[in-house]
Amino acid sequence: MSTVEIAALDEAAALAARGAGTALPNPVVGCVLLDPAGGVVGRGWHERAGGPHAEVVALAEAGAAAAGSTAVVTLEPCNHTGRTGPCSAALLAAGVVRVLVAVRDPFLPAAGGIEHLRAAGVEVVDLSAVGADDPAAAAAVVASRQVNRVWLTAVARQRPYVTVKAGMTLDGRVAAPDGTSRWITSAESRADVHRLRGEVDTMLVGVGTVLADDPALTARGADGRPTGRQPLRVVLDSAGRTPAGARVRDDAAPTWIVTADETPATDTGLDLAGVLAELYRRGRRHVLVEGGPRVAASFFDAGLVDEALFYLAPTVLGAGTPAVAGGAAGTLTDRRDGELVEVTRLGPDVRLRVAFPSAGR
Repeated sequence: MSTVEIAALDEAAALAARGAGTALPNPVVGCVLLDPAGGVVGRGWHERAGGPHAEVVALAEAGAAAAGSTAVVTLEPCNHTGRTGPCSAALLAAGVVRVLVAVRDPFLPAAGGIEHLRAAGVEVVDLSAVGADDPAAAAAVVASRQVNRVWLTAVARQRPYVTVKAGMTLDGRVAAPDGTSRWITSAESRADVHRLRGEVDTMLVGVGTVLADDPALTARGADGRPTGRQPLRVVLDSAGRTPAGARVRDDAAPTWIVTADETPATDTGLDLAGVLAELYRRGRRHVLVEGGPRVAASFFDAGLVDEALFYLAPTVLGAGTPAVAGGAAGTLTDRRDGELVEVTRLGPDVRLRVAFPSAGR
């Protein structure tokens, strides 16, 4: 890869990120077209499921300049006809002569674009095996994987990507001993949570949270009103205790109350892996676990957490409800180790993003 192509792949990853929250259940994808001199002639990203793919958007912008160009894409061009035609065919028809692919498509019905393009005489560079001897190129490939981690993980594990979220004090408390919790974190942190809600397609809580807080579980703007596409609300409620008048039962967003009649219970509660498998079957790819502490512990115990987002407020309670409680760990060797991948300042608070790459199915 040339320095120009590496820069183009970095830009393609940034373009792909614009589809977060709107492309699901499809992947986020970015594409940059370069003319023979290295100039950018087309850019595109996959904005929404059912809409044009990144390559098609970039080709439309490039027009006749696409002929003889190099396409730099974050994900292998699709090779099947779904709601749109195959991107491999679109690239061929436009006269693209070289394609750089950061990540191979793991979804078998859509895969095969690399082979199809090569068979037609197009030079295809598969960057998935880039080594550490080219650190800039390797970093650009990692960025393409990272921006699409939700979809890639969901396809690989055949269940939605799971993010556990909690807002807490420095000593890990999400509520005071009397149950009060509004507000531990700042307005900036709460706004970030609503942004996050707008990017996932599913939010999940236990019935205890519904009974204690009666949350709306909607993505809302600064004015408090629901905004954009609303995720599915899931309540784990084995005994059917969700009140008829609970806000999660209103028409602001779709809701699934999961009872033992639908998903068999285990000794420790509902079968979480079974719930996730059913959500995947329904086309859901990203679950945000919002509460409560025992539900979070259950997901950690089951090895089903891919990522945790902890919003830390610069305050101490000294007592109260912990963010994760009731788990099965009896000794330090039972802990769940993650990798701190991002630290972000939000007003007076700090958001920690921790990845758990060894999460099971």
